Amino acid sequence: MDYEQQRKAGSSSSSSSSSSSSPCSVPLLESSSKGTASIAQTLGNIIVSVIGTGVLGLPFAFRIAGWLAGLFGVIIVGLCSYYCMLLLVQCRRKLSSEEESMDLKSYGDLGYKCLGRTGRYVAEFLILIAQCGGSVAYLVFIGQNLSSIFKGYGLNLASYIFLLVPIEIGLSWISSLSALSPFSIFANICNLLAMAIVVKQDIQKVVGGEFSFRDRTAITSNIGGLPFAGGMAVFCFEGFGMTLALEASMKDKSSFPKLLATVFTGITLLYASFGFFGYMAYGDQTKDIITLNLPHNWTSIAVQVGLCLGIIFTFPIMVHPINEIVERNLGKGKWFRKLHHNSEYSTTRIGKYAMYMTRAILVVVLAVLASYVPGFGVFVSLVGSTVCALISFVLPATFHLVLFGSSLHFWQRALDICIFSCGLLFAAYGTYNSVVGV
Repeated sequence: MDYEQQRKAGSSSSSSSSSSSSPCSVPLLESSSKGTASIAQTLGNIIVSVIGTGVLGLPFAFRIAGWLAGLFGVIIVGLCSYYCMLLLVQCRRKLSSEEESMDLKSYGDLGYKCLGRTGRYVAEFLILIAQCGGSVAYLVFIGQNLSSIFKGYGLNLASYIFLLVPIEIGLSWISSLSALSPFSIFANICNLLAMAIVVKQDIQKVVGGEFSFRDRTAITSNIGGLPFAGGMAVFCFEGFGMTLALEASMKDKSSFPKLLATVFTGITLLYASFGFFGYMAYGDQTKDIITLNLPHNWTSIAVQVGLCLGIIFTFPIMVHPINEIVERNLGKGKWFRKLHHNSEYSTTRIGKYAMYMTRAILVVVLAVLASYVPGFGVFVSLVGSTVCALISFVLPATFHLVLFGSSLHFWQRALDICIFSCGLLFAAYGTYNSVVGV
């Protein structure tokens, strides 16, 4: 999600810019306005911004929708996501050309220029909810994997989630989150390892004669399965909070659309292949997190433990923007400012304790919410169908229509209206399906 992706992009840039750079060196996005990032750096940043743990739920989405519907769904979502990212870039370039001193650094800034305060509030609210949803999904993912690894200990998913609370509270108190950014890369490496193991298992089943293509559903007869799977696909492609920062960080900004197209083509093919092979490997037994289908051997356990460790240490990065928004709004109150600061530059001890307390409360609230989530797949589909769909499709189309208006060609205006309308319908129907169950 938005802030986590910024941190991951920063860690990727700092590690690739100099072999002597530490993970705590200044991240790319802190100097994005200078436009110093090379094509190779930006390519890596786009990859780590888009690919996350949601990809491990794609085989389950293919099981729900069917392999043919799943393939078309992933391709369509990938194309729409790429197009809407370009819309954001076009909007920022138009505003920058009209006012050279304008520096649009965030989605909220663009929303403000397009729709005023309402646009900023809506964009930032949706990103905040998306961060909360991603944080809860992290906890559910860890809980389900730990439950799978440590079977027979009498603990349920909620128990494992609450065992993590003290650790996550302590990590949320760390002031320098860039020290944790290498764990984001570590988690992505574990994602790739898990994907490789799934493909390996599929090949073994085919060679061993345990595989029958005719037993796999092409298109589900349950129409509700299509938007459910679509929500999971949208969640996997969600990286819109990073679009403006990534484009602004490039030295050669004119090459960004072509680079984005290349990366999205590769990621879309990767997602489609992985979802297809995962479903082919396990069929109707495919679980909402594909690692739960892996054999209980040391290789699979090592990958699951690695995934959990990586996510445990990147969880504070995910919740940090939530903390910032909460603390910024609390800071608007005079009583809190007096409590927190005794001068312009110094923070009182009571103020520090208040900050620690609010962060601890946030972790506990997220853990409580995660303990009530029925499953990773259902929740990811819900988040993807609601806030991710609105952020990814509805807002970019709206901003583009507002800024360009009558200057758009008929087909461009029609396409924006179509994306806007379909995004709203998808969000409404996808939410209904996720809530009532497929």
